[in-house]
Amino acid sequence: MIEVKSLYKGFNGNEILKGISAKFETGKTNLIIGQSGSGKTVFLKSLIGLHTPEKGTIEFDGRVNIEMDSDERRQLRQEIGMVFQGSALFDSQTVEENVMFPLKMFTKQPDKEMLERANFVLKRVDLVGSNKKYVAELSGGMQKRVAIARAIVMNPKYLFCDEPNSGLDPQTAILIDNLIKEITEEYQITTIINTHDMNSVMEIGEKIIFLKNGKKAWEGSKEEIFKTDNEAVVNFVYSSNLFKKVREAYLNETN
Repeated sequence: MIEVKSLYKGFNGNEILKGISAKFETGKTNLIIGQSGSGKTVFLKSLIGLHTPEKGTIEFDGRVNIEMDSDERRQLRQEIGMVFQGSALFDSQTVEENVMFPLKMFTKQPDKEMLERANFVLKRVDLVGSNKKYVAELSGGMQKRVAIARAIVMNPKYLFCDEPNSGLDPQTAILIDNLIKEITEEYQITTIINTHDMNSVMEIGEKIIFLKNGKKAWEGSKEEIFKTDNEAVVNFVYSSNLFKKVREAYLNETN
């Protein structure tokens, strides 16, 4: 579990995060949603250590970020997997080399063991036989799966995904959502997903944090988001007629 307590972060006197507190549960898909400028990207980067908050704490299974020494921080980095918005794969490397990159950086495993681990995670994301392909030879969905394989190759405790469905067609986006959810449950990872995709919210939103103007304005599950009367959430999530109709149908069935 990751627990955030009263997190503040700003740049050049402009306060972006304004006292956010939240809990992200292990084995569940935790989603962060909000409009552009709501602070969700800064929040995610603060969680993974790319930004240093001015105030507040982040606890990783009881380990407090501001109390860690350099060795403990190094250990934490090895426990974190990251799926970037644009996949962030190395074009000059093969699929196999991309997936093995964290192992070569953080471990001293023999090449044979690293290859076995890479093959294991590639099989898990349904990319058997793609080892020697280069990024340019892959579809967008395949690139995302390689990014997920690389993110889990170190068997992380924490998985962070920044807009994992960006640039994907709806059908492929659903496949990626389901893959992330399956891996989260299978390996009991604390997964946090930064997204603007409302299909993801409705499909895999077990815990949802809604940010507005740098504050946590709402939290709940995908079931609870149908019933909320929080005006900001309703305006954001149900801005399309399709989701309005889905919500109306749900409320009619449950009333």
